[in-house]
Amino acid sequence: MAARLCLQNTMTERKEIFKPRKAGGPVKIFTCGPSIYRFPHVGNYRTFLYEDVLQRYLEYLGYPVQRLINFTDVEDKTVEEAVSKGVSLQEITEPVADRFYQDCRLLRIQLPATVSRSTTSVDQAVHLIQRLMDKKIAYRHRGDIFYDPLKFKGFGKLFKLDMSRWPEKKVRFRKDTYTGRRWNRGDFILWMGREGSCGDIVYWKTALGEGRPSWNVQDPAMITKHLGYQVDISCGGIDNLWRHHDYNIAVIEGVSGKTFARYWLHGEHVLIEGKKMSKSRGNIVYVTDIMDRGYQPHHLRFYLIYGHYRKQLDLCNEMLQTARGKVDTYRELVHRLEEECSPVKNADPSAASEIDWIRKDFESAMNDDLDVAGAFEAVHSRVGRLARMKSAKNLRLRDSRRAVKLLRRIDTVLQILPEIHPDGSATTFGEGV
Repeated sequence: MAARLCLQNTMTERKEIFKPRKAGGPVKIFTCGPSIYRFPHVGNYRTFLYEDVLQRYLEYLGYPVQRLINFTDVEDKTVEEAVSKGVSLQEITEPVADRFYQDCRLLRIQLPATVSRSTTSVDQAVHLIQRLMDKKIAYRHRGDIFYDPLKFKGFGKLFKLDMSRWPEKKVRFRKDTYTGRRWNRGDFILWMGREGSCGDIVYWKTALGEGRPSWNVQDPAMITKHLGYQVDISCGGIDNLWRHHDYNIAVIEGVSGKTFARYWLHGEHVLIEGKKMSKSRGNIVYVTDIMDRGYQPHHLRFYLIYGHYRKQLDLCNEMLQTARGKVDTYRELVHRLEEECSPVKNADPSAASEIDWIRKDFESAMNDDLDVAGAFEAVHSRVGRLARMKSAKNLRLRDSRRAVKLLRRIDTVLQILPEIHPDGSATTFGEGV
């Protein structure tokens, strides 16, 4: 590849030139999906959107991509929600899954043909746990099965966890997840036995006995079932750095003995007026809430990808309005270039150079750890100059068409222009959803 994409690797804490594990093979990406016991909010979609831009830009560069995104559809919170409402798991999860698909269509988030689910990977979770027990890394205790991090060399290496503070006394953590940014210094649960932690509400009959896999092994089960034991990139939100991603590494590498992911990317939070979104604060914002304020889906997509994924982003009306102005102005400029040209009076000789620099500027910024803002501003500036040439009747038709073709290719990544159909008609965001 001519372009040299650099990504900030959380594991090494530095920017590294991206090199796929296998030349010519698909770039394998795992992106943590939503737990579908409650509707995803705007902060969740910021994560899904930077991952979408990553996939689209890799494809723009010519890499084939095999991406896995998953639904966590059985865990403590989901079961508790179903029990409290007196309904089945499916009655909790299916409306949330449907909303996720709808929001992704609105925001033009590209999804694989199938979104894997925890409930369809129980067999693989059982297999992983059996292998870990064979290696004496996992063990059974009172009907449950736990992972002993002290049996895995390098545990906590992604977070850079200080293992010298590990307690001498055996401590076990039986819940699927724990709130907040904390480390559970002890053994984490892999299997919730029916006679142990999970009770008799939701369980499977397996070679391990009756029970269900914990959240800690569900992602590894889906990853290894669909992508294998080694991927190129693993992505998620910043909260995954506390426990979750190191648990994934411990389970997968504990079984395979091979490095799971070469690159790790983590996106920061969306804040609301300077504060993290939370149910207790009552400041959770959903995609539909933004639409109800009069914004269009392309405004929200642009706003969420414009701010660099590794920096916190404050969601407020003033900044949304600024983003709306930027993207709508850009769309209007591109539309002017798409219109038929008037006869050229005096062709501007700098047009060809401006068009050449559009691609160079875009790729230069995007290769710097997906700097969407830098890429957009550079392209926007040059498109503005070309539009002024056209208004002055100094832009030749062939130059105008070449610019539009390039801008449309760039938009396979940004996804902020109206979609053009084969019949020449355009579709704006959200139509037909």
